[in-house]
Amino acid sequence: MTPDFDLKQYLEDRRLMVEEALEVALPQQDGPETRVVEAMRYSLFAGGKRLRPILCLAASEAVGGDLKAAMPAGCALEMIHTYSLIHDDLPAMDDDDLRRGKPTNHKVFGEAIAILAGDGLLTEAFVLLSDYNSLLPERAVQVIGVIAEAASYRGMVGGQVVDILSQNKRAELETVQQMHSRKTAALIAAATESGALSGKGSEAQVAALGRYGRAIGLAFQIADDILDIEGDTELLGKTTGADEARGKVTYPAAVGLERSRQAANEMVNDALAALEGFDDRANPLRSLANYIITRKK
Repeated sequence: MTPDFDLKQYLEDRRLMVEEALEVALPQQDGPETRVVEAMRYSLFAGGKRLRPILCLAASEAVGGDLKAAMPAGCALEMIHTYSLIHDDLPAMDDDDLRRGKPTNHKVFGEAIAILAGDGLLTEAFVLLSDYNSLLPERAVQVIGVIAEAASYRGMVGGQVVDILSQNKRAELETVQQMHSRKTAALIAAATESGALSGKGSEAQVAALGRYGRAIGLAFQIADDILDIEGDTELLGKTTGADEARGKVTYPAAVGLERSRQAANEMVNDALAALEGFDDRANPLRSLANYIITRKK
């Protein structure tokens, strides 16, 4: 990374770009759908880091693509991620009261509307992707396939199932790795793969950026596990210690804090190795890999 690269400014600039695109993608509505769209927007604009769309945009730039072509995929990924958070917070799942420092969706809109808001965001993501007219049809289909699989029972949904079925059981490393690779890493890998596809990257570039995404996705979730133990509730915007209280399987529960930190660093090194064939246009991705494990929220 060049010494004058300002990651904080880069993240803020890209976040604002994503926010603007999301406003266009999901405007306020008048009519019978007003309440559910209000609930969708409540969580979508609740102040997230926009990490997945930013990674998608950065991957497109890394292969020489432009931001405009990757933005539909980035917005779709953020909608899918937000839907998963709404549903994760429900009483039948994690039963959380706080998300990003605000009351969770079901606390504001009730369980029924919260469920429908999640459903609406998941569906709207694919409405957005179906209008991918900046790409050739075969590329657009590839992007849709990558994102759909990452959100499916093969990816995020399957990881959530492992999470639920593993609660209050002994934390085995293999189970934790399987859960993290699906629940978190799959969608982050989809972000970098879909960005590379949107940027017209080669097959080898798409594969390399998929490896990068999977590695930092695992590092991200391990860091989250550590923050749940050592983090600050005010900074995180959610209650710490919740994983242990619910009997969830986590990396620290399986191997301890020190080994968890080592594993996160190893994943970052794997991610950086995946970028060895890329030039300086991949520098934001290199810097983001290190940010993943040093963040405080």
